[in-house]
Parts: sequence; structure tokens; C-alpha cells
Amino acid sequence: MVHYTKLLTHQAKRAALYAVDAQQRWFHASCAVSSKVALSKFDSNVYLPYEKLVQRLDVVKKRLNRPLTMSEKVLYSHLEDPQGQDIERGTSYLRLRPDRVAMQDATAQMAMLQFISSGLKRVAVPSTIHCDHLIEAQIGGDKDLARAKELNEEVYRFLETAGAKYGVGFWKPGSGIIHQIILENYAFPGLLMIGTDSHTPNGGGLGGLCIGVGGADAVDVMADIPWELKCPNVIGVHLTGKIGGWTSPKDVILKVADILTVKGGTGAIIEYHGKGVDSISCTGMATICNMGAEIGATTSTFPFNSRMAAYLKSTKRDDIAAEAGKFKEALLSADAGAKYDQVIEINLDTLEPHVNGPFTPDLAHPISKLGENSKKNGYPMDIKVGLIGSCTNSSYEDMGRCASIVKNALKHGVKSKIPFNVTPGSEQVRATIERDGIAQTLRDFGGTVLANACGPCIGQWDRQDVKKGEKNTIVTSYNRNFTGRNDANPATHCFVTSPELVTALSLAGRLDFNPLTDELTGTDGKKFKLDSPYGDELPAQGFDPGQDTYQAPPSDGSAVRVDVDPKSNRLQLLEPFDKWDGGDLKEMTVLIKVKGKCTTDHISAAGPWLKYRGHLDNISNNMFIGATNAENNEMNKIKNQLSGDWGGVPDVARVYKSKGIQWVAVGDENYGEGSSREHAALEPRHLGGRAIIVKSFARIHETNLKKQGMLPLTFDNKADYDKIQPTDKITILGLKDFAPGKPLSAEIKHADGKTEKITLNHSFNDLQITWFRAGSALNRMKEIAK
Repeated sequence: MVHYTKLLTHQAKRAALYAVDAQQRWFHASCAVSSKVALSKFDSNVYLPYEKLVQRLDVVKKRLNRPLTMSEKVLYSHLEDPQGQDIERGTSYLRLRPDRVAMQDATAQMAMLQFISSGLKRVAVPSTIHCDHLIEAQIGGDKDLARAKELNEEVYRFLETAGAKYGVGFWKPGSGIIHQIILENYAFPGLLMIGTDSHTPNGGGLGGLCIGVGGADAVDVMADIPWELKCPNVIGVHLTGKIGGWTSPKDVILKVADILTVKGGTGAIIEYHGKGVDSISCTGMATICNMGAEIGATTSTFPFNSRMAAYLKSTKRDDIAAEAGKFKEALLSADAGAKYDQVIEINLDTLEPHVNGPFTPDLAHPISKLGENSKKNGYPMDIKVGLIGSCTNSSYEDMGRCASIVKNALKHGVKSKIPFNVTPGSEQVRATIERDGIAQTLRDFGGTVLANACGPCIGQWDRQDVKKGEKNTIVTSYNRNFTGRNDANPATHCFVTSPELVTALSLAGRLDFNPLTDELTGTDGKKFKLDSPYGDELPAQGFDPGQDTYQAPPSDGSAVRVDVDPKSNRLQLLEPFDKWDGGDLKEMTVLIKVKGKCTTDHISAAGPWLKYRGHLDNISNNMFIGATNAENNEMNKIKNQLSGDWGGVPDVARVYKSKGIQWVAVGDENYGEGSSREHAALEPRHLGGRAIIVKSFARIHETNLKKQGMLPLTFDNKADYDKIQPTDKITILGLKDFAPGKPLSAEIKHADGKTEKITLNHSFNDLQITWFRAGSALNRMKEIAK
């Protein structure tokens, strides 16, 4: 720890002296002996670091003296100190040097506000902002985009000028979803990237390790501070056979979700391997990696192969494909005999198409069982809306395969029975499917082509066909289907599946239709069966880039002015959180004891709340409003322990804060699963929370809580969850001796005056404990800089 503290202090002093010069340190040092192949067409002065990565990896391999998995090779070759770093799966905290940072507009606001408050002059690694989250689906692509630009002008202007000032590339609204832009322009085999969105692992489709984080982690990397990650375990998924027919890449991850459940990948990288890999397209591999977030995985990846090379060439990155080919064995594939912590076997020849849901992405139904299971469970059988696209399934291949189904149906005079929405993943995909007639085919089917944005996938959907509370079913090709996520209606039963099955089910309008076996009726009264879908993996004429939506930062942004209006209700400069006072946290009030699933959607809702992502106080009005209170089984209704009155969770928390009362929240298993949004950690801290005590945490959220000076703690005995009552007072003991691996204890004082003690575990390391003592990681950064 002494060595790292000296290193961190030295780096922070350099940062404080404005010595951080963009893309100069890690990259120019790493690439000094590498071939001059640029990272991307937008990073012409920064080069692929393969040779330096292999040099670092050689140091690690000599130390470990064992075969390595492909993901281990990529991860360990990015170590800050390959010679001295402790490396033990599931135990060590690795200090890493990522190659780049990517931020979507909803999370970039808070990340850039934190970076501004750090006082640094310019980002130290290639970084980009992508405007994809704030565009609401309402009418159609062009009109929805125009409306979003008008409504969010202040936020877009802030992000644009902040990017220009601090050296961050800016992708304008309408450019597409962050993960598709990354795949098309920035991802490369062997990349280590962090992104402020939970579906950042999409880049694993090109053989990278792309990891979702909170904005505070992004600030660390942009500030030239090594990024910490607990050394992941590695779960191997061995693919045999060949994908084909109605079975799609989406079915691979739907099956893996069925096997591992929503928390089965926690603390692990999912590494796909085997001969079956080569039957999956590059964008298909990206789909699989993207949805690995739904099983809690740190990230997912594939070894470099010909399908990736073909995609790189099609996106005009032939030089990267050629360079990656040179390092396939050394860096971009697993060593013979490499050991995995767990191995899952999937035969693609026999894998049946799946539909997962509702309300959780790991409740799997083979298509042959969907109708039967739905009737048995009382799901609404009639489908109200079909939706394809999103960051998970919006590739050229996806759209082409759906169009083949549509053409098959149109020959028989049959169109979609229900509203059918199409979300292109990027401007490049949109322009290309327009040129090649695919978009028009989908319109002929009855489809509405929405803006190149996240839209209904994240709740940005002005849905009018059902009332809130009305029980109904939708099917999507999205990745996440938590309660109320898509349309803010908790009664909507959302099922996730492949875009091909969404299209087929939209033709029938019912959950009990199986396109592999069932027939439809044409307008001529004759029965017909749909052919298996087909589509070109890549466009024969190449991709049409569409409109130019990228703005590069100037070489010197010091003259750029970034304004935040003090009266704004969208943006708010940050005030530092208070420091730990040196004592135990005494007699904290229980704000809420959450019952059951509590995702980041439950803690900090998206949808209409996205507009407040840059204003901490305003967005805090959504804190825990979607969580179920164990006391009354209701949402957003808790008892104020001071007055005895019932109120909304944020309202009661504000009363406690005004009285100087610190509070604790109690939760269940896999608390904080889902999106990477750090607002779910910032809001409790802002409104007076000091600790979150649960049965288990999702990885990103646990780290986010630590970054904001909160105490994420877990019950040593999970049954102790039942001991805590809403009227209890909780004291966290032992904080003066807070140390890695040393449990804390809590004294529970009941309303009748009786007390009992329980043991609480934590995963803090030395550095993270300094964040708690300083009040936040950002506070600690400033302390060292001084």
C-alpha cells in the first residue's frame, strides 16, 4: 500500500500542476515500440499498444507460470505494475490502465461535473460523450430528435462545451447508441475500456474487455489515476455446433441467463470459446456480450477470429484487423490448457430459440414452451406492442433478418397485428438500411422507425395505448425487462427475445405462436408457415455513414467557457460531501427496509427522471420510489419515525436530513443490479444516508457507494435481515479500526429498548477506506492534490 500511496500522491501532484496532457502518458509510453496503427480515425496520434501489452503480459506469465485465458491476457497486460501486482482471481484488487473512456449523456453529466470539480485541465486518455439517452420515443425518428434537441438544449450545450474544454470527443444527438458507436469506431481486439453504462460489455464482440462503471471511476481514469477492479473469476462458455435457422446469437445469452441467473456472473468475466464461436457474426457476438450485464458479469468477450476481421474491414479498419492478426496467439486467444472457474456447455445445433421474462431477464422459456408457460402463469396472452432494435440487437444483420420475415409475410398479404417499433442502433445503420430498402420493408409491415437512440429500452417512451396499471404484454429485442422499465407501467409484462422472434410474434399478436411449427393465414385464406430468417452479415455495398454527427475537441480548449446557470433545474455544480467524523455511526434511523428485488431502476428511476441527471438535488426526488417497503408492501410510502406520518421516501429522507438525522437502508439479494447509474449511490448520500446493509450487492453499485463515502455492508448471517424492524436504531461499531477483511458489527436497538448485535461484512481495501474517511473518492483526490 505504501508504494501505491506514493504513486498516487505523485500522480495527483502532477495533475494539480496541470501536467496531465491528453493521450501522452500511457499511450505514448505504451506504443513507443508498436506499429503506427491508430486506435481509430478520430485518434490519429494514439496507436495500438499491442507490442507493449505483450511485453507486460510476458512479465505476468513468468510470474504466474500457468496457461492464461484470453480475458486474463487482455486484463493483466493492462496492469499498472505487472511485476509487483498481486494477482489472485476473486481476491486481489488490480490497478489497471484502461485504453479509453466512454460516457453516455445521462451519466456523462455527473461524470463531467465531477471532473470539473477536480480542477484538472484535460483528460489523460481518449474519451467520448454520446448523446443517446435523452431522446423520447413519441412519433418517429426525425420529429422525436428535433423535440429532444429543443428540450435538452441546455444539457447538450453543457456536454458539448465541457467536452471541448477538457479534450473529450462529442457525438451529437441522433448519432446513435453509445455501444454501437463504440463497436463501429473505437472497439478493437485487446481493448480495455471503461464506460459509464452497464451495457459497455457490448465491445466484447470485437474481442475487447469493455466494462461498465460509475462516473467516479471514469473521472479516475480521465485524471490519470490507475483504475481499480477486483480480479475477476473467469467463467467459460464452450460453444459447439453451428448456429442457424430461427436460433440467433440472442438465444445464446438468453440460455446463459437461464443457467446462471441474474447474479450468477457476479465477479466474473464470461469468456466464450470453442468451435461454435466461428458460426456467430461479430455483431452477434456483441449482442451476447451486451446482455452479459443481465447476469451480473464484470464483462464478456470472445477470442479474435475471422468474423471480427470481416467487421473491422467493413468499417474501414483493415489496418487494425491486420495488426490484431499478428497477436492472435500471444494476446487475443486463450492458451491451451487454460483453466476456467466454471464451464458451461452449449450445443448450438440443438439450442432452441428462447423468450425470457416477464419482469426479470433470467426467466427463460424455450419458444416451444412459451404459450403453455404463459397460460399456466396467467400472463396476458395478447401482445400489445413489438419492439426491435436497441443497443443489443440493431445491427445490419438483425434488421436484414427481420426484413426477410416481413417479406415472407407480405407475399401472403399479412402485416403486423400490433404496433411495431424499430430502433436503429446508429446513424450508420439507419442510413444503410434506408439505402438498401430494409427500413421501407419494415414500414410496409406497419413499423415506425424511431430515432437512433435508446428510447423505449430505458423508459424513454411516451406510450399512449394502455393506461398505467393496465395489465398487458410487450415483446422486445432489448436486454432488460425489470418492472416498469420500458413504459413506467408496473403491470406491463415485458418479454425479451431475438428481433426475429419479436417480428414473428408481432404477426400473430399472441404469446402462444411458435413460428417453427405453427402456421399463419394469408389474406387469400390459405395457411402458410414462415421460412427461417436470413440476412447478410454485412452490407454488400459497404456501410453508408449517414450524417456527420461527431465533433472533435480542439487541441487547446482552455479558452472554451462551460457555464452552469445557478438557477438551472437541469444542471447543478457539486458540493463536497462531509468527511467522516472519526467515530462510530450511532443510532441511525432505518429509512426503508426494501423487500425483494431492488435494482438501480428501483433506487433511481430512469424515464422522465433522466432530465435531472445533471442536478443532484432534483433527481434525488426519485430516490427509492420504485422499491417495495417491507413494512406495508407498498412503493414510495414509508413511516416518518419522528412524526408517525406516512410519506414518500425522498420526502421523509429530506425531513431527516434537515434534522441532522443519519439513516440506513436495508435490502435483499443482489441489491443494485442493473444500470451503472451512480445516481443510485449519490442520492442516498445527498439525502443523509450513511450505510446500506443488504444480503448481497451487484458489483458496479457496490463500488459506486464506496466512491461516494457510503458504507455498503452485507449480513454475515443473511437471516439477520429479518431481525431489523422499521422502528429500530442501528449503530455501526468498529469504524476506528476499519480495515480490509475485518468485519464490522452493528448494534440493533429495538423500539422496546432491547438490543442485539450482528456481524456485517464488507469488501473495502485500503484505498477504498480512505474514500470513506475523506467523505468520497473525489474528496480524497483533492486531499492528495493539496
